[in-house]
Amino acid sequence: MGAPQSLNFLEIIMGSGLVVQMVLMILVFFSLTSWTIIFMKFRMIKRAYHESVEFNETFWKSRNLAEAYAMAKRLNYSPVARVFKVGYLEIKKISQGAISDKKEVGESGLYIDDSGMDAITRSLRRASTSEITRLNQFVAFLATAGNTAPFIGLFGTVWGIMNSFHNIGLTGSASLAAVAPGISEALIATAVGLGVAIPSVIGFNFFNQKIRVISSEMENFSADFLNIIEHDIMRRRK
Repeated sequence: MGAPQSLNFLEIIMGSGLVVQMVLMILVFFSLTSWTIIFMKFRMIKRAYHESVEFNETFWKSRNLAEAYAMAKRLNYSPVARVFKVGYLEIKKISQGAISDKKEVGESGLYIDDSGMDAITRSLRRASTSEITRLNQFVAFLATAGNTAPFIGLFGTVWGIMNSFHNIGLTGSASLAAVAPGISEALIATAVGLGVAIPSVIGFNFFNQKIRVISSEMENFSADFLNIIEHDIMRRRK
C-alpha cells in the first residue's frame, strides 16, 4: 500500500467547477480586504491609543490651554487631542466675540460665559461623534465578512456536491474513487470560507473593544474639560 499523497490545493481549485471557482474568488477578495483592514486599523488604533495617553499626561501638566493646544496639534492620531482642539477653537471663537463686544477678558485672552458653555458642550459632543465614526470606519466590513464568508463557502460546497452527484449519475459509477475528488473540491470552499471568517470575527471584536476604551477616554476628557471651564466661569463671577 503506497504512502498517502498530500493535498495540492492549487490542483483542486483548478480542477473544480466554474461556480466553485467563482465562490473561491469572492472569498479571496473578502480575505485580502479583511486582512488589509485588520493591519490598517491595528496600526491606526494602536497609535491613537498611545497618543491619547501622551496627550492626557501633557494636558494635566500644561500651565494653560494654549500650551496644551500646541501639543495637540502634533498628535494627529489622538482622538482625545482632536476633541480638545475643537473645544479650544470654540473657546477662541467665543473669546474673540467677547473682545469685539468689549467684555473684560482675562490675561489668557480667553473668555467664557454661560451661553458659550452650551456651544462648547455641543462642539465637544459633535467632535466625539465624528472621532468614533472615523475609528469605526471599515470595521463593519469585518463583521460582514465574518457573517457571510461561511455561507458563501457553504454555497460553493453544496454546489460542488450537487455537481459531483450529477456526474455520478451520468457515468453510472458510485465508487469512492469516483466520488472522492468531487467531494474534496466542494469542501475546500467551506474551508476557505471559515479561513476568511475566523480572523475577521476576531479582528472585529478586538477593534470594537479598543474603540470602546478610546470612546470612554473621550467622554471622560470632555467631562473634565467642561469642569475646568465651569470652574473658570465661577472664579470670574467671584
